[in-house]
Amino acid sequence: MNNAIFENLFILELANNHWGRLERGLRIVNDFAQVVRFNNVRAAIKLQFRDVDHFIHKDFRGRDDIRYIKKTQDTRLTKAEYRTLVRAIKERNCIPMATAFDEASVDLCDELDLPIIKIASSDINDWFLIERIAETRKPVIVSTGGSSQKDVDDMVKFFANRNIPLAVNHCVSIYPSEDDELELNQIDFLRQRYPENVIGLSTHEYHDWTSSMLISYAKGARTWERHIDIAEDGIPVSPYCSLPHQIDEWFKAFHKAIEMCGGTGTTKRVPKKKETEYLDGLVRGIYARRDLPAGYEFHVQNSEEDFYLAIPLQKGQLSCRETMNGLKLTQGVSKDSPLTIDDVDSPYAQSESLRKLIFSRGL
Repeated sequence: MNNAIFENLFILELANNHWGRLERGLRIVNDFAQVVRFNNVRAAIKLQFRDVDHFIHKDFRGRDDIRYIKKTQDTRLTKAEYRTLVRAIKERNCIPMATAFDEASVDLCDELDLPIIKIASSDINDWFLIERIAETRKPVIVSTGGSSQKDVDDMVKFFANRNIPLAVNHCVSIYPSEDDELELNQIDFLRQRYPENVIGLSTHEYHDWTSSMLISYAKGARTWERHIDIAEDGIPVSPYCSLPHQIDEWFKAFHKAIEMCGGTGTTKRVPKKKETEYLDGLVRGIYARRDLPAGYEFHVQNSEEDFYLAIPLQKGQLSCRETMNGLKLTQGVSKDSPLTIDDVDSPYAQSESLRKLIFSRGL
């Protein structure tokens, strides 16, 4: 499976914060797309699709006393308005995507040619919906809030069997989440259990926009999701939603995490020159304890009688790293003098690259 679409991808969850007003939705898209561009990151702006007339049972339509039903009705948009939002997202170089909450909404994702579909935590067992999403063959991101291990195992196996890319987001479905509710060690668990899938973090904490990014990136999360909103029109901003300046801080924490974590975690790093130069200054060089004649042969058993180690290491001098049995002196070395590469018959003396290295270090 090609998981590249998920790598280092930010999902900005617009959700229903347009409040059924296209103009407000477009302002949110524009404000956050600017933050995305200024921080040079890959980001999707995510909508939520529901076929409201069928999603709510006819006997419960108009019920203002049931919060989820009221908000779903109050924030509905037309298909044409969703099309306008998707076009605006694309024009601002972000990726349009949506959470589909019913089968008709999956059809809308297909119709609008959205490259990724999201499965909400609440639908991780909705196999009618999941089967329809799989029919599109589009890459999928699923959040795992409130799920069991079997729920996630079944989901991963289902999409793997169909060779459909799937990213698995650790999620705690508490809005907002306190710091002690984040359970970021679950990223380790998910990476170990599902090594073929990109693992991410869908987060709802609200105390800062830096800590969870630094920790989650270091743990191996490679896609992230947060709810977004704007403080306009007199509409209160939920504490789990992020304003543009907070998303800017979030993105900057991502770049700081990359800087601090460095390169690959699967091979040994190559030390920087300033690091090796610093350490070379701490390495002991070999000095003659007595006058030694040409032809002298070095052996470990008599090394303490004939040599000693001390700082500083001088240019061209052999260090404790290069001593080996069988080294022969090509010329005499006087007491307390450094043993240099030119004094011995050794592989180091024959290799130009090694000679260059030894003469470039030390005092």
